[in-house]
Amino acid sequence: MTATLWSAVRALPDAGVMLIDGPSGAGKSTLADQLLAQWPGSRRPTLVRLDDIYPGWAGLDAGILHLNRFLLHPRSLGAEAAWQRFDWSKEAPGEWTTVEGTRPLIVEGCGAMAAANAPLAQVRVWIDADDRVRKQRALDRDGEVFRAHWDEWDSEWAEYVNRDRPARRATIRFSSTEKA
Repeated sequence: MTATLWSAVRALPDAGVMLIDGPSGAGKSTLADQLLAQWPGSRRPTLVRLDDIYPGWAGLDAGILHLNRFLLHPRSLGAEAAWQRFDWSKEAPGEWTTVEGTRPLIVEGCGAMAAANAPLAQVRVWIDADDRVRKQRALDRDGEVFRAHWDEWDSEWAEYVNRDRPARRATIRFSSTEKA
């Protein structure tokens, strides 16, 4: 990881928020896992993955709204913040998880830096990769289940990017060029 990213991590307030956004297969989850493993100091961050929130394959916009309404906006006001897991196997809402407001928060996933969410974070990371590489990574990770929904999800993703222009809100940008 770059010195710029680590400088941003060290400058993040105790209850600061980092958003990691980019297309499927770009490396958002890998980056978030690396950050958790190497986070400096004793105030370990909470990690929320949007994959756990989206209410199904057509749920990008609903996931973005949920993130703002129940987690980021309340947290910015000092109120109790939480998120509801989506149970993919039952295709139904699952349990709620409360997020401690005094620890750093990392949110990773497609849509994290939506227009309403970006101002609620001190660090905003955009990670991208070649379309062919990221598709292969995503399919290797999620298998045939994702293959059947790739076009639908990628279309939702393109609509989000055209509408919200999330890369413009990034304070740090990466291009992931490793082979799949």
